[in-house]
Amino acid sequence: MSRRILGPFNRVEGDLNITLDFTDGKVSAARVTAPLFRGFERILLGREPLDALAIVPRICGICSVSQSVAAANALSALYGISPPPNGLHVRNLIHAVENIADHLSHFYLFFMPDFARADYRQHGWYDETVTRFQAQRGTAVAPMLEARAILMRFMGSLAGHWPHTLCLQPGGVTKVVSAAERVRLQQWLRSFRRYLEQHTFGQPLEAIAALDSQAALEHYRSQTPAADFAHFLRLADSLQLQQLGRSYDRFIAAAAYAGPDGSWSPAGLWQDGGRQPLLPDDISEDSHSSWLAGDGPAAPLHNDTVPLPDKAEGYSWSKAPRIAGMAAETGALARGLLRGEALLCGLVQEHGGNVLSRVVARLTEVARIVPQMEQWLAALQLEQAFQLPAPAMPQQGQAIGLTEAARGMLGHWVALDAGRISRYQIIAPTTWNFSPRDSQGQPGPLEKALQGVDASDPQALQVQHIVRSFDPCQVCTTH
Repeated sequence: MSRRILGPFNRVEGDLNITLDFTDGKVSAARVTAPLFRGFERILLGREPLDALAIVPRICGICSVSQSVAAANALSALYGISPPPNGLHVRNLIHAVENIADHLSHFYLFFMPDFARADYRQHGWYDETVTRFQAQRGTAVAPMLEARAILMRFMGSLAGHWPHTLCLQPGGVTKVVSAAERVRLQQWLRSFRRYLEQHTFGQPLEAIAALDSQAALEHYRSQTPAADFAHFLRLADSLQLQQLGRSYDRFIAAAAYAGPDGSWSPAGLWQDGGRQPLLPDDISEDSHSSWLAGDGPAAPLHNDTVPLPDKAEGYSWSKAPRIAGMAAETGALARGLLRGEALLCGLVQEHGGNVLSRVVARLTEVARIVPQMEQWLAALQLEQAFQLPAPAMPQQGQAIGLTEAARGMLGHWVALDAGRISRYQIIAPTTWNFSPRDSQGQPGPLEKALQGVDASDPQALQVQHIVRSFDPCQVCTTH
């Protein structure tokens, strides 16, 4: 047996190291290390509940809105209030902007530059990939950044600033949209749609959302070769990315983008080819392999974050979240499966969750959610309330706030004692995906996905593709 340690990974939010054990030329075991402890859960102890709205967005600069939404959801449950429809629509718009920006940044800036490396120069698609996606120099980068800037103007108009907005509150949003502002927001959204249809997809968004099978995806690729998405599909087919990075094929998602009639993206657990309900009481955190106090599984509201840097069994600052004792993958692919999208269900049925299906899920979600943003914007009743006043915060209580960040399910568990936060636990998407082994020796989803990778790759390109297919955010992992 031989061992190789990779890290720190570049183009990853935060620090990440991976230890790979090789047997007979294949990865036989992987250990994923989040080496930076941050301790936001400790910072929140003893504070007033509303302080969370100012503190938790600072966990991360690229998914701060998701942290705000999870905190606001938990506080809404504590208050016993629900935002009015306008508040939900504006919250969804702000949240969607951040998630879409994350998806595009991942594809253009983090994921695709790996295929412009000289290791792939023997492939027919290589020269075009270098021209389009070479880091900082690719011709696809500037148009994406210009389109992303349109999204950020949209964000600034509604949220005031980004990251770390205080616009999102338990009773709704502090922002009131005027008629003139809605027109401006609609113009920005049309401009952004035009970019996606001209550059990313080469077809109307509705046509991308309508892709319902592997055959339809292949037909799209052949008919729209100039589109960035189609170019990815071409190189993915050449490299057989659908054979790379399969994990447990167990997926978890929270409800996201709430509306008066329910959430646009439902909660659930997807396994064995079908959907099951998500039971929050089945979620636990296992600290066996973490540099944290504790050993076996514990419910988040009965768990703490106490550092033990010399713990013998530890190899990561990340805990190991589990659902009914099982590891589960989260992200855009999980959301698409639970929405019942035929294309993703077919891809996973054939090859499971893998590098290809994760990227396809991200981009097709962008094509689906922009039209939904147009509907949320049109649905605003400008004369109606955007926020409800909150009643007095209870002195005792506990609540859960769940939502979906771009990378997957995000949960905040909060308990109050004498009107102050007595426990605050956070499980972020990358905590699910990049978790270490639990007390039963069960590897986390990425650790599982890396098993079987060939050792002959000197640059560990396959490892990097698998890692980036999950789009890790390590600073959220360790809070």
